[in-house]
Amino acid sequence: MVKNFEELQAVGKENVETAMKSAETMSKGAQAIATEVADYSKKAFEDGTAALEKLFGVKSLEKAIEMQSEYAKTSYEGFVAKATKIGELYPTLPRKAISRSKP
Repeated sequence: MVKNFEELQAVGKENVETAMKSAETMSKGAQAIATEVADYSKKAFEDGTAALEKLFGVKSLEKAIEMQSEYAKTSYEGFVAKATKIGELYPTLPRKAISRSKP
């Protein structure tokens, strides 16, 4: 009976350790995603501010439209690239957590 209890205790300990490893991996993955989002937000704000400053210095309507179009294009491309990168991080979280938790 004592042996069964010790085995049960060992299994319980292994399960707790596995859960902790999985939680740690998920936390690191979520932190990586949050960092990517924060980096993108900062860059988007800086790029938008720089574009607005350039726009204020423009003398013609045609040049303003050209600059705005270029900014919209590069903004969209940057957004799509970052969204793709972040989207690729999400599916890897459960896989990493599961693979890390295996003995």
